[in-house]
Amino acid sequence: MSTTTTTSLTGSGGGEDRVLATAQQIMKSLNTPKDVREDMLLIFSNFDNRLSGISDLIKGEESNNDDLQRFQAAEKVILRWDPSLSTRHFNSLLDSKNDAVDYFSALDEIVNFMEKLSVAPPPSCAERSGQVMVERAENAIQLAMSRLEDELRHALIRNTVPLDAERLRGSMKRVSLSFASSHVDENLESFDDHEIGDRGYDRFHSRGASLDDHVVVDLVNPDVVVKLGEMVERMVRSGYERECLQVYSSVRRDALDECLVILGVERLSIEEVQRIEWENLDEKMKNWVHAVKIAVRVLLCGEKRLCDNVFDDLDEMKEICFNETAKGCVLQLLNFGEAVTICKRSSEKLFRILDMYEALRNVLPDLEALVSDELVIGEVRGVLSGLGEAAKGTFAEFENCIRNETSKKLVITGDVHPLPRYVMNYLKLLVDYGELLNSVLQVSDEDLYRFQNDFGGDGSQFESMPPLGCRVLLLMSQLESNLGEKSRLYEDNAMQQVFLMNNLHYLVRKVKDSDLGKVLGDDWIRKRRGQIRQCATGYLRASWSKALSCLKDDGVGGSSRSSSKMALKEKFKNFNACFEEIYRIQTAWKVPDEQLREELRISISEKVIPAYRSFHGRFSSQLDGRHAGRYVKYTPDSLEIYLLDLFEGYPAVLNHMKRKST
Repeated sequence: MSTTTTTSLTGSGGGEDRVLATAQQIMKSLNTPKDVREDMLLIFSNFDNRLSGISDLIKGEESNNDDLQRFQAAEKVILRWDPSLSTRHFNSLLDSKNDAVDYFSALDEIVNFMEKLSVAPPPSCAERSGQVMVERAENAIQLAMSRLEDELRHALIRNTVPLDAERLRGSMKRVSLSFASSHVDENLESFDDHEIGDRGYDRFHSRGASLDDHVVVDLVNPDVVVKLGEMVERMVRSGYERECLQVYSSVRRDALDECLVILGVERLSIEEVQRIEWENLDEKMKNWVHAVKIAVRVLLCGEKRLCDNVFDDLDEMKEICFNETAKGCVLQLLNFGEAVTICKRSSEKLFRILDMYEALRNVLPDLEALVSDELVIGEVRGVLSGLGEAAKGTFAEFENCIRNETSKKLVITGDVHPLPRYVMNYLKLLVDYGELLNSVLQVSDEDLYRFQNDFGGDGSQFESMPPLGCRVLLLMSQLESNLGEKSRLYEDNAMQQVFLMNNLHYLVRKVKDSDLGKVLGDDWIRKRRGQIRQCATGYLRASWSKALSCLKDDGVGGSSRSSSKMALKEKFKNFNACFEEIYRIQTAWKVPDEQLREELRISISEKVIPAYRSFHGRFSSQLDGRHAGRYVKYTPDSLEIYLLDLFEGYPAVLNHMKRKST
């Protein structure tokens, strides 16, 4: 630029027009190399204030020109990955580290350019092409967001860590999750057809240890988490928070749904659950218990950790996203739990319902810490309450079954009845849930009244017990009452006593050998042992009094020797008949407990053998002669041996009776 030109710039004639004209020439000269332009700007800076704005204008235009060039370069990168131009095979940005870096950089450039346009668009841009540039930038961002939606979805799906049932269950090993299960066919309603034994009740009872630790499982490949975070950050910065949430939460919800299916939790309506046969429902309830523990302690904890890592410091976003992701999983679990709460009550369901109640109650604090959606937590509390009510109602149904069990089918051997076998094995498992049941069961004034007036119980003992203890005591009283009614179905009084003795002894043994002893107390056991002794005494009186009356010496010392002999023959004959009748009948009776059977035989021997030995010693010699063996059939020792055949449950006939029959 010449000195004349610079002088004319400062002249007064037409100064403003000449300044503008010269400025135009200067702007055209900006195509010169950068170092030349910088020298020119330095010269202009020495002129008066009238030219001060020209320097700023030149700098602004130069800067906008650089921004435009960077935008155009970035736009090309975005357009190259236009999702509408994708082939059938999805080529991911993440397949190449350089592609991802270039794309994210290009997107950042466009977002920065857009932000500059929105804050302070240059006059020339605003006047001539500002709107066009804004539209181009918005279109580029829209294309980029569409691409990132696809990339986010694809990356989440492709990098989800495969999980199977074995791995999910194995992840809980260090917190001792139990999956024990066995099988039993009998139920309370089949007393008349099947004897319910002491086996197999673990079918209703597979409980896990407490789970104090969370298990860390990577649900998405850790190598891609940083890239996911970079996508999320750019989508949020571009104003696409909602789209980001929708993509992320929908993919992760589907992943959690697949995990529930793997764990055996299906999507079933309430009506479908209610139509399932018990055997299948039992399996689904067991799966649900395991799934609740794994879903909360493994899956949702893993989801929370993943959300925290992906969304980083976007606290509100991570909270909303996790809640949306977790909601589907939690509500699907709750849907089945709710269906169970309104299923038909039957006593065999109680243990599984209690397992469900315990599992949900134990994970509730974790859910409350993880999920901030109060509506979801409210649903969890509602289902938990419903399971508690279902447990209470099912327990009441069990009580009603015991109360209404009035079958008149006799146990012909006098053995333990199926009713106490079922009830005691049921109660043995029930006390394992003592803490749970004490929290859901209640004791009413009506219960106290029944215990005192129907069963003659001690009201003070009843009132001092926790709810489960009271209900067990009431059940046991009802059971004993039922057994008393059943014993009266036997016409033989001796058989009544053996039946009661067998069943009371069974109750005592079951109580003593389990935690029921702690519930009912030692005093209850002592009283029943006393009743067992009374039954043994009643049996001896009913069964052997007639035989022992034959061994009295009244009428033996008659006025003549012949009349005395006749009386002795009659006494021996009657005793033999009594003993043989007892032997024939009572060898078919059964006392299943070996110790009780031995004690009863000893009681018989102590009462019968000494009396017979004395009578036999005093009078057997008086019946000498050829036919003496017809009357004195047994020695005291042989009689004692025959007593060992009683209560084995196998009908037997004495040898000489067989010969006579033959």
